[in-house]
Amino acid sequence: MKIGFIGLGNMGAPMAANLVAAGHEVTGFDVAGVTVEGVEQASDAAQAAAGRDAVITMLPNGDILRDVYSTIVPAGQEGAVFIDCSTVDVDSARAAASLAEDAGLLPVDAPVSGGIGGASAGTLTFMAGGSDAAFAKAAPLFEIMGQKAVHCGAPGNGQAAKICNNMILGVTMVATCEAFALADKLGLDRQAMFDVVSTSSGYSWSMNAYCPAPGIGPQSPADNDYVPGFAADLMLKDLRLSQQAADSADAATPMGTRATAYYEAFVNDGGTGKDFSAVLPRLVAKHRDDAD
Repeated sequence: MKIGFIGLGNMGAPMAANLVAAGHEVTGFDVAGVTVEGVEQASDAAQAAAGRDAVITMLPNGDILRDVYSTIVPAGQEGAVFIDCSTVDVDSARAAASLAEDAGLLPVDAPVSGGIGGASAGTLTFMAGGSDAAFAKAAPLFEIMGQKAVHCGAPGNGQAAKICNNMILGVTMVATCEAFALADKLGLDRQAMFDVVSTSSGYSWSMNAYCPAPGIGPQSPADNDYVPGFAADLMLKDLRLSQQAADSADAATPMGTRATAYYEAFVNDGGTGKDFSAVLPRLVAKHRDDAD
């Protein structure tokens, strides 16, 4: 396939490289002038999209997505699949999809899970929203860039799945860290708590696969001074998106609201550049009457 790839940052660059390695002809564009071996450079986003069978975008936010789509949709080839892998607000995803559909294109919003490591290894998970025809055309590319793609329904539903998942993750990580901090103050050994909780009703991905306590459970960022696997700043971005969606849909998310406020305080209090599990040492240092 002839593929345009717009946004060659930490995630986009290895994704584009994997498409090249699979034999596809990839033309790329990035505002920072990033180059990827084997990817032909376009002078702008519209040139990268023109005449392509597929166009993939990996962009920072919904405003930029809307702006880029206003440029690349008119340049798109009728029947081309437009795959947006950014993590953005649901309203922007649906606005971009509507613009593409009106132009005879096949839009798919397909945010990813798996991080930079997954992008490099081709093991990402895609949460896709779009028509059956659009998903079917995008599926072979998902197979190259990832290990799993789930069709979540209509346009915007990929973003909805991503932010719902990450709202759960943010809430459960704070609760897991609170439990370890409480265990410390009660004199309960962390390993003993892990051994109980990880095999009991407190089981969660945050506890079992990504334990925030150093030296407990499988290796995680906690064992590397909380160097990010998933940065607190990115968790805050996703939690804010969840609350924006909740406001738009008039949905009650009290724990999501609290987790968002907590990560805002954490990031503003020196958490920038740390893994999102680094809330544990912050909680350990606090007392019950401390403010967030």
